[in-house]
Amino acid sequence: MDYKSTRDASVRVSSAQAIARGISADGGLFVPDGLPQLTGADWPRLAQLDYMERAKDILGRFLTDFSQEELSQCVTGAYGTGKFDNEAIAPLADLGQGTYMLELWHGPTCAFKDMALQLLPHLLSMAASKTAGGKTMVILVATSGDTGKAALEGFKDVPGTKILVFYPEQGVSPMQKLQMVTQEGGNVSVCAIQGNFDDAQTGVKTIFTDKKVAELLEQNNMMFSSANSINWGRLAPQIVYYISAYCDLLKESRIENGQGINIVVPTGNFGNILAAYYAKKMGLPIHKLICASNCNNVLTDFIRTGVYDRNRPFHTTISPSMDILISSNLERLLFDLCGENDGTIRGWMEDLKSTGRYEVSSDVLEKLHIHFYGGYCDDAATKDTIRGMFEKEGYLCDTHTAVGLCVYRQYQKDTGDDTPTVIASTANPFKFSTSVLEALKEQNVMQMDEFQKVAALEEKTRVPAPAPLTGLADKEVRFSGTCTSATMENVVLDMLGIQEH
Repeated sequence: MDYKSTRDASVRVSSAQAIARGISADGGLFVPDGLPQLTGADWPRLAQLDYMERAKDILGRFLTDFSQEELSQCVTGAYGTGKFDNEAIAPLADLGQGTYMLELWHGPTCAFKDMALQLLPHLLSMAASKTAGGKTMVILVATSGDTGKAALEGFKDVPGTKILVFYPEQGVSPMQKLQMVTQEGGNVSVCAIQGNFDDAQTGVKTIFTDKKVAELLEQNNMMFSSANSINWGRLAPQIVYYISAYCDLLKESRIENGQGINIVVPTGNFGNILAAYYAKKMGLPIHKLICASNCNNVLTDFIRTGVYDRNRPFHTTISPSMDILISSNLERLLFDLCGENDGTIRGWMEDLKSTGRYEVSSDVLEKLHIHFYGGYCDDAATKDTIRGMFEKEGYLCDTHTAVGLCVYRQYQKDTGDDTPTVIASTANPFKFSTSVLEALKEQNVMQMDEFQKVAALEEKTRVPAPAPLTGLADKEVRFSGTCTSATMENVVLDMLGIQEH
């Protein structure tokens, strides 16, 4: 299977090249030249497999220049090493009435990003050995919270790699920040940026496509790649867990083979729900994809109107990983919906860059409405949802998952749809102890330090706090630098020890 660029469909690269490069030289994103298909006979067979075997099967259909032995080595290295605290890797929790929580946070950093970022370093190392000619791979990451730590942990001390992470100084939770600034490893660096996630993401993309920087890296036997979801090696593993969730429902006789389900995804950068869309196009029987946003509801407005407009106030919310106004992965969806017309995509992306907005055609909007429902909720509704879910169902969820659950209830009210539904639960609630405690009406929360909050939440709910978070109390802060979007390039070169001539 070859891969092409959303901005130049004549580009053709292998899966190893797509993973190693991360982004096309023209600024476009790599997409597969066609999607593998799952038939009715595949589902009962896949249902009998465990998560790792399902991953090998699905990834083997996309990464065709990796041998089965190489893929097996990568998948086993990611999921079979005791890094996940649940042997199911991505278990389903039954909330009753045909609603299920897909828990994607049982990995080492307690967030859904582990599902891909435990695997990506293995894939990238093999891809580099096939395509990069011995160069050091420089992984450049912008994060709204969870990607940064998951990428740092995944690439920590991986030979032949360096990883540099930028996070918005005031735009992540205290626990997310602690996870990053205490990161161990000899090949890692972390820097705060004075601005929001969009500033960090735009800065990273600019550096990626800067020919002068590329020449400096070449002179030092280095090349850039990405651990953000712009990298196909991040997106492909996410397709697996939606297919696996359906297989689990089948195996447990919760649904019949071929029966449709809804999937609800809280998302900001659109990668997580795009993976579900690709799974649908492969044959997963999805009735509706429900896209859940917080107050930064640019995606909700886009899905409803066809107008993407980032010219709006940026809100710092209690679901910070979704505080995003430029959703990079939407470009891949639009490429598919407009019939892979790269000229159309270039026009829309140029409009976004120059004016901050674009409007899709009526036929694209019609296709969008067939597949997607968009909704959003504010912080107050998010807290109400956390409290109501815990008090009525005894289930404790984080601030992002609660956004998904709140929007799903809006969807049910609007449509009356009672299709079995899977909600992507994206983070452990202890990563956001302050907001979760406030939702549960705990007193004097702001007088506690971060680890007192974790202990208070554990005591109040009788839910055990995850060891990767409680263990941060004894970790030394290693990174305290800050920069602006204008100085990010200098920071990157300095981190890499590269001098400009």
